[in-house]
Amino acid sequence: MDHLLVLVRHGQSDWNLKNLFTGWRNPDLTPQGIEEARAAGQRLARLGLRFDQAFTSDLVRAQNTLQLALAELGQTGLATIANQALNERDYGDLAGLNKDDARKKWGEDQVHLWRRSYDIAPPGGESLRDTVARVLPYYCQHILPAVLQGKRVLVAAHGNSLRALVMVLDRLTPATIPSMELATGVPLVYRLKADSTVASKQVLES
Repeated sequence: MDHLLVLVRHGQSDWNLKNLFTGWRNPDLTPQGIEEARAAGQRLARLGLRFDQAFTSDLVRAQNTLQLALAELGQTGLATIANQALNERDYGDLAGLNKDDARKKWGEDQVHLWRRSYDIAPPGGESLRDTVARVLPYYCQHILPAVLQGKRVLVAAHGNSLRALVMVLDRLTPATIPSMELATGVPLVYRLKADSTVASKQVLES
């Protein structure tokens, strides 16, 4: 049985380009982001991958990334579930602010703690630990059972919601996860064992 799980961070969004904290705000993809999403689908197609089920967030940049990738696979009608549990980390009061302006207002060290620490949340927002606490139950209740049933699953979501999953899959710790980055539009291809641990991982950078 093929326990296939593919994770892909959405392509570049308009606010990524403008260097803004995005979180649960809902900008769409840039032209570059559209190309990144299509390229993700093309890389999956070159591996001959097909999917039985897809999951995404409630945010348009992830949903459109998924649909663009699926179009490259000829699977635009694939059964897809969108859920807020897979949304990006909520940046609270930082959402919509330019990251450089935030550093000027609160200082480099404080903004770095909000962005890169595991358990320090920005004002009104979520820490990465909070994001893990939101994403992981959804993964365990909905995504992982589908994979273990033999469905080939594609998940298009966000840098931090996917980092929460990678933390579990790659057995990273609160000390090591802050330094781990996910590139936009680069699929991570996992094959899981029957006990849900990772048999293999492939990063499709080209």
